Amino acid sequence: MRACVIFNPAAKGQKADRFRRCLDRIRAECVLKTTGAPGDARRLAAEAVQEGFDTLIAAGGDGTFNEVLNGLGDAPDGFARARLGILPLGTVNVFARELGFPLEPAAAWEVLRRAQETRIDLAWADYGATGDVKRQYFAQMAGAGLDARAIALVNWPLKKKIGPLAYVISGLRALLGRPAEIAVSVEGKTFTGQLVLIGNGRLYGGSFRFFPQADMRDGQLEVCVFPRANWLTLLWCGPWLLLARRLPHGAVNRVRADALRLASTGPAQFEVEGELIGNLPATFSLQRAGLRVLVPSA
Repeated sequence: MRACVIFNPAAKGQKADRFRRCLDRIRAECVLKTTGAPGDARRLAAEAVQEGFDTLIAAGGDGTFNEVLNGLGDAPDGFARARLGILPLGTVNVFARELGFPLEPAAAWEVLRRAQETRIDLAWADYGATGDVKRQYFAQMAGAGLDARAIALVNWPLKKKIGPLAYVISGLRALLGRPAEIAVSVEGKTFTGQLVLIGNGRLYGGSFRFFPQADMRDGQLEVCVFPRANWLTLLWCGPWLLLARRLPHGAVNRVRADALRLASTGPAQFEVEGELIGNLPATFSLQRAGLRVLVPSA
C-alpha cells in the first residue's frame, strides 16, 4: 500500500489538534500533503493518483472527503487506480459515521491501519448550461431546496464556535424565505416538493436516519420529497427527529431509483455532502460498486 494523507493545516478544533499530535506517526507510514485554500484537496488528490499513490486518506470533514473524492475523479482512471479512506476531523462527519469509524482521530487512524477495502456505489450530479455540463461526485447524500438554502445561510465563524447548532439556526432562517417548487422526474413519474433529499447512505446531518432503506451497494438512490418545507412541517417532524432520529411516516414521498432529474420554477441551489455546488436543474445518477473505500475490518 502506498498511502497519501491530505490535510488542511488551518483546520481548527479539538479533533484537528489531536490529529496534529499523531502527525509524526502518520508521516512515518505515509506521505502527508497539506492544503492552503479551498479546492486544494481536490487538486492534491488528482496529483497523488498521478504520482502512483493507491490509497488516498481525507483528513477532515465531509467537505474535505468530497474534494478528495472529486480529485480522484479528475485523474485518468482514478477510481480504478486508487481507493479512499477518511480520518474524521469535521463538525458532523456523516460519511465516517455511516462507515462505522470512530470519531476520535487517534482511534480512527488505528482502525484505518487495519481497515479492509470494499466497493460502494458512486453517485454524481450533472449540472450546468448545455455545452458546459459539470459533474460533482458524492458518496453519502445530496439535497436541494430548503436544505441548500440553509447551508448558504450558515454563519461559518459561528459554526466554529457552536458546531452543528449553526446548521439548526441557519435552517430556521431559511424557513423565513419563499421556497422554490422543485419537480422530481424519475422513471416516467414526477413529484413536486419544496425540499428534496437524495441518499446513497442511510444518514443525514449526523445520526438522523432519513434514508432507512438506503444501501450503498444496491445500485439505487433513496429520494425523500417534502411536499412543503415550512413551520408546520418542522412542528410535525421535529419531535420525531429529536426522540427517534427519523422522519414520521407520511411526512415525505419516497422513491428509489438509479437516476433522477431535479428542476425548479425559480432559482434553487443544490448541495452534496453539505457543500453548495450549483443551481438546478441537475441530473443525479450512480455507478454500482464504482468506488473503492476503506472500512473498519470485521
